Amino acid sequence: MRLLLQQRPDGREAPRFVQLTLQPDLLGGWALLRESGLIGGKSTLRRDQYLDQASALAALEHARDAQLKRGFQLMYAEGETARA
Repeated sequence: MRLLLQQRPDGREAPRFVQLTLQPDLLGGWALLRESGLIGGKSTLRRDQYLDQASALAALEHARDAQLKRGFQLMYAEGETARA
């Protein structure tokens, strides 16, 4: 599952983005990748490991909701349960 969130540009600087990706790892666990930064600029990547899909999905939804409260808008959703 992959979600792309973006802030509206304010004219002074490039808009910020957050990309949340949920993917299985080779050992049966799940990884939540959080990439954030300025569009066209530097970004940072953070990886969180989870033992099962349910806890990883809960973490993804919590991260998504936190960004929506900060003014980000969901621009793209891909995956088996692409919900906003």
